Amino acid sequence: MFLGIDLGTSSLKAVVIDSQHQVRATAEANLTISTPRANWSEQDPVHWENALASVCADLSSQIQLQQVERIGLTGQMHGATCLDAKGRVLRPCILWNDGRSSDECNKLNRLGDDFTRNSGNLAMPGFTAPKLMWLKQHEAEIYQQIRHVLLPKDYLRFVLTNELSTDPSDASGTLWMNPRTRQWDDALIELTTVNRAWLPDVIEGPEETGMVTLEASRKFGLPRVPVVAGGGDNACGALALGISNPGQTFISLGTSGVFFTVSDSHQACPEKTVHAFAHALPNTWHQMTVTLSAAYSLNWLSRITGQSVADMVNRVSVSKQTETEVQFLPYLNGERSPHNDPDARGVFLNLSSATTVDDLCLAVMEGVTFSFCDGLAALRDAGSSIRSSLSIGGGTRSKYWLQMMANALEITVETSDSSIIGPCLGAARLAMTDQNTAYPDEQITDRLQPMAARTDYFQSKLANYRQSYLALRQIRG
Repeated sequence: MFLGIDLGTSSLKAVVIDSQHQVRATAEANLTISTPRANWSEQDPVHWENALASVCADLSSQIQLQQVERIGLTGQMHGATCLDAKGRVLRPCILWNDGRSSDECNKLNRLGDDFTRNSGNLAMPGFTAPKLMWLKQHEAEIYQQIRHVLLPKDYLRFVLTNELSTDPSDASGTLWMNPRTRQWDDALIELTTVNRAWLPDVIEGPEETGMVTLEASRKFGLPRVPVVAGGGDNACGALALGISNPGQTFISLGTSGVFFTVSDSHQACPEKTVHAFAHALPNTWHQMTVTLSAAYSLNWLSRITGQSVADMVNRVSVSKQTETEVQFLPYLNGERSPHNDPDARGVFLNLSSATTVDDLCLAVMEGVTFSFCDGLAALRDAGSSIRSSLSIGGGTRSKYWLQMMANALEITVETSDSSIIGPCLGAARLAMTDQNTAYPDEQITDRLQPMAARTDYFQSKLANYRQSYLALRQIRG
């Protein structure tokens, strides 16, 4: 059997599958985000270790963990986990949705082709390299102690194996790696003034990176088995859906939102804010656009209204409410695609004394959907042809929301049994002994077609959505 571990933003999840790709056990432990200042987003890695211990204990109550043969890792991308010479964490990890390094990104982007020629991507505050540049400027005492910089999932690898490694798909989001060559790039490292010795080895996703140590085995109840390199959460989310061939596409409705499509070469398009990264499988790449606050926007609305996400979405779905005058821009933590604007902010428009929580919920779901429309437009401008897409993430529990996505995007949106399990399943598949194993065909559980009768409504609101952002950006100056 094979264990996949997904260190997400809001939870750590794990799944155990057998050699037939059948799920034998699952577990999850919640995580919280710290926001010590506006635009900051951090997590303490000790909480990751505690969550891993909780998940392993849960799994051991379902199966004998000694049956696990290999372990795969995945997780949130871009986070800067800084260690000293003794492997001790120096400060909380700066997460992917942290926006403090916008000045550093502006500096890198002003380099133009000198930077994007090798990175294939614009510098954005979510990426890892600008975070280290910020630390050098603002936390010099900590910066001087750094000897290792690890991405979140790779910190768990260090805890499990005492090895320092990463994979091309996750490393693509650091801005230190050239996704085309799938290795660290000396020119990028020099431009971002980081020390090359701080970076871990880059090893392809299915390859082994070390063994679970005796100490980790005792602490987590895991057998002393190999841990493979794994992949970033979106790349492993794709593998969970069997998406590994050029042209295959999925949308992720998780904490963040992602439009992901596979390519057979590195197809950079930084001018459209499209991420062009290595996939978790060798000799495969992908293009991706990112919405920073997707399902997170509903969680935020839940927090300020005191009503659960499930209750709000269910009420809107059951009432079959299809329209609202309220408009929402989901830029609670800035935005990546297509704006690359860390200072963008969430906004409700057209509120009145008659506005209800249901209106707010529907507007939030629409606003997130329109952000996916912007992502699709960017991918098409970058050369992708997308007519249908699988879906993944917690938001896929709502057929109502997925139908809205199909209507607004004007593409077919499909679901499968793997949609809810997510990236940890892809990590488990990377861990399978046969590294050339064929991924099983997904069993489609639902296929939602766009409804022509809804086209005018969504096109009109999408146009207003885009105009609202431009107007508000002009006001901000």
